[in-house]
Amino acid sequence: MSESKIHPLAVVEQGAELDFGVEVGPYAFIGCRVRIGARTRVGAHAVVTGNTTIGEDNQIFPFASVGQIPQDLKYRGEDSQLHIGNRNLIREFATLHLGTAGGGMVTRVGDDNLLMNYTHIAHDCQIGNRVIVANGSQLGGHVIVEDYAVIGALSGIHQFVRVGESAIVGGGSMVTQDVPPFCNATGNRATLHGLNVVGLNRRGFPAELVRQLKRAYRILFRSGLTVAEAAARVRAEIANVPEVERLVRFVETSPRGVCR
Repeated sequence: MSESKIHPLAVVEQGAELDFGVEVGPYAFIGCRVRIGARTRVGAHAVVTGNTTIGEDNQIFPFASVGQIPQDLKYRGEDSQLHIGNRNLIREFATLHLGTAGGGMVTRVGDDNLLMNYTHIAHDCQIGNRVIVANGSQLGGHVIVEDYAVIGALSGIHQFVRVGESAIVGGGSMVTQDVPPFCNATGNRATLHGLNVVGLNRRGFPAELVRQLKRAYRILFRSGLTVAEAAARVRAEIANVPEVERLVRFVETSPRGVCR
């Protein structure tokens, strides 16, 4: 902590580990079991507690609450954890909770994510990399959000739902089933509305790959075939395209079923 910048009005409990260049603003609280990586900044009035490990170059904005116990009545004080990667932006009043024994004991947030104001990341969630969760969105326990996904503002994601890679959930949506990779799901209850073409273009997907994904989408979700029949047809007609195979496998392995 000797090379960290800790405001004299901040509280950093004995036992906390702060790496080089960490900044802690006034009235912030850092608990005794917290480990914070180099150059991470914790804003005024933010709370970081619990068995929480935070990587490098993150910014935790004022009034965020990181590492509190789960809002799960089954939680019995088990020594669960919260792991946060590098270069994340955790905005004002966002809440991120520890894991539980029923979910592997770890809530995990990857790298380069943006969690906007008032977002909630519940116990045992697994958030990938370069994910955007917009203002006021609420993720229930055990939710999985894969890389490059976008959750629109004021959305609710039911516990155990998966949101696939580069999928987008429209603002104000209520999502009770899995959202397949590369797709757009919107509404209450959320249904599919084609591919997330804007997101795919921003990632630099070639036009031919987008065309193949559109073709796979039509077979999987618009042909009237069963999942097994549609998957077999996609594999027969669109071979050796990893992204298409990823989409098919996601649909085949969905325990909750996918939005349609």
